[in-house]
Amino acid sequence: MLVAIVVSSAIQVADQWDRVVILRLGVFHSLKGPGLFFLIPVIDTIPYWIDTRVITTGFKAEKTLTKDTVPVDVDAVLFWKVVDPKQAALAVSDYQSAISWASQTALRDVIGKTMLSDMLEGRDKISNLLQTIIDQRTEPWGIKVISVEVKDVLIPSGLENAMSMQAQAERERQARVILGDAERQIAEKFAEAGKSYEGNPIAFHLRAMNMLYEGLKENSTIVIVPSTAVESMQLGGLAGMTALTMGLGKDGANGHLDGDGKTPAIAGTTGGR
Repeated sequence: MLVAIVVSSAIQVADQWDRVVILRLGVFHSLKGPGLFFLIPVIDTIPYWIDTRVITTGFKAEKTLTKDTVPVDVDAVLFWKVVDPKQAALAVSDYQSAISWASQTALRDVIGKTMLSDMLEGRDKISNLLQTIIDQRTEPWGIKVISVEVKDVLIPSGLENAMSMQAQAERERQARVILGDAERQIAEKFAEAGKSYEGNPIAFHLRAMNMLYEGLKENSTIVIVPSTAVESMQLGGLAGMTALTMGLGKDGANGHLDGDGKTPAIAGTTGGR
């Protein structure tokens, strides 16, 4: 039975992703795995079974001041793997704890050198910077940083409300600027149209008649027309307006009546009244 126990302890099997560090009499001897390997009982020892797959480690920085002295809470995720099991076993006592602390200190350093606005808008830039810094610190340990992802940036609720009000005010300012620019463009187009009508009274007369007709056609009960407009359209005072109304009344009899079954009426003023 004793021989069987010794033989069984001498036979070991490592998984596909495992690398086994072998120490012989306390001195590094070799790396084993994956698959079947043998140990010399009592003489050989295994201090580490190292996983060479990609590992994810979450880390955060709480109440850390940015460059513009704003306290923020930042959560991030680190993707890394062991590329040199010998260095990971011999160069640092606990490589998993070491990489976690290195990530947190790097995150605090980056936050302290970054403005809040840059942090909220440029997460990709911060992630790339963190990857570079952490990779430089962990390279002597045989660890390769694959990527860093900043998950969330939390700011105080009071500051969040102030930023929301600022964004709303900025949107309102942009809306007013756009509206003012639209009014300016409309005024310019009206000025160009006025110049065109100024040199062509017939076109102006036709345009005025069309505007009056469109107003009456929309089932309007009463249309108030200044006497100056009546004279400019050369409708002959109230007689001309009445004739126009009668013409539209025929259209109303053919199905263009208003909701009360009456034809549109026109109120005109003469003599400035």
